[in-house]
Amino acid sequence: MPVRENPSEVIVVIEDDPSISELLQLYLSREGYSVAAAGQGGSGVELVKTRRPTLVILDLMLPDQSGFDVLKAIRGFSPVPLIILTAKDAEQDKILGLELGADDYMTKPFSPGELVARARAVLRRAAPAAEGSAQVLGEVELLPDERKVRVEGAAVELTPKEFDLLRYLLVNRGLALSRERLLEEVWGYSFYGDARTVDVHVGQLRRKLGAWGRIIQTVWGLGYRVDPDAR
Repeated sequence: MPVRENPSEVIVVIEDDPSISELLQLYLSREGYSVAAAGQGGSGVELVKTRRPTLVILDLMLPDQSGFDVLKAIRGFSPVPLIILTAKDAEQDKILGLELGADDYMTKPFSPGELVARARAVLRRAAPAAEGSAQVLGEVELLPDERKVRVEGAAVELTPKEFDLLRYLLVNRGLALSRERLLEEVWGYSFYGDARTVDVHVGQLRRKLGAWGRIIQTVWGLGYRVDPDAR
């Protein structure tokens, strides 16, 4: 596979297992990404600060501190797209990671090729939109070209996935949207029936929108809709 020249997209890998870290660096470098790796949480956070990556891949099991603490530290200063690596059956880890601001997750053992595909999908959805009109509902304003959201005039910091989900809900306001449709349209691939991914992100959106989180209504037994008459 040809490598793109002069890679401008930096991916930070925070993983203490050398074999996994080297494998990820190999596959991501083949895709033309510039890869920086750290084996500990503390050095990983510093790497994110200095390299200002376009994506972070974070293992939750690190030798010096919890991956959750690393995720919270990163979210304290950056909305960078982030994929967490978890144990195969650690369901609560996945949910907590999403609640703390992760955009996606992979379970170990995983296919490096699938992780690269996930990385491309996350980066594609995080890229600034070149088209589309502003979405305004009540005091919620979403500006797709600038990738910004304001509520009552104040900026609201959303992760790339939260932004995409809110945009899709606003564009389709009034429609009852199933969790499966939201997974397909916003995430771009199947989560193998894990609809809680959508629930977690909706919960985060409601919290960040404050009182205006009420515009996202639950459609029991199906999914969600945005109230087009919210005032």
